[in-house]
Amino acid sequence: MIHGPSRGWRKALLHTPVCEFGTPAGDFSLPGTDGRIWSLEQCRGDNGLLVMFICNHCPYVKAVRDRIIRDVRELRQLGIGSVAIMSNDPEDYPEDAFETMQQVAREYDYPFPYLLDASQEIAKAYGAVCTPDFFGYNGRLELQYRGRIDASGKQPAEPGSRRDLFEAMKQIAETGQGPREQIASMGCSIKWRGH
Repeated sequence: MIHGPSRGWRKALLHTPVCEFGTPAGDFSLPGTDGRIWSLEQCRGDNGLLVMFICNHCPYVKAVRDRIIRDVRELRQLGIGSVAIMSNDPEDYPEDAFETMQQVAREYDYPFPYLLDASQEIAKAYGAVCTPDFFGYNGRLELQYRGRIDASGKQPAEPGSRRDLFEAMKQIAETGQGPREQIASMGCSIKWRGH
């Protein structure tokens, strides 16, 4: 288990842990930028669910924001629901404040609920460590993917790069099983309170 960065090392680059296949998705009830309260059940699709921990300020998220939007739209056609959760402490990172989340969701026309995890309890329950952090579940809400969107880092990967996340979620939609080989996502550490 990777924990938040030590004090003073705030911009830590972290990699996500290996997928623990079969882990059940944790329930939540969180406020969205659209004014609604969203639950796990409301976000899921018939064939699965993609849970993404993202934020507004992270360069790794900004580098793949357009790809996330594209993938979510295409996955919806395959019966995969999607949700994004923001768990950073906005006291230290004002760009991640709820009002800015609302602006970003509107500006980019997010095709998924964008939820605020103010207590950080949902991020802890899922074991999220960085932004972006992707959790792909099958129709029984069992974890089947914990990997990267593609080869992007702080810069988008080359056009035509393998779409790791999309291909994995497509396989999950069709078979209920994720790929055995997965490449960890990387990004900025979640900004935990008190660090």
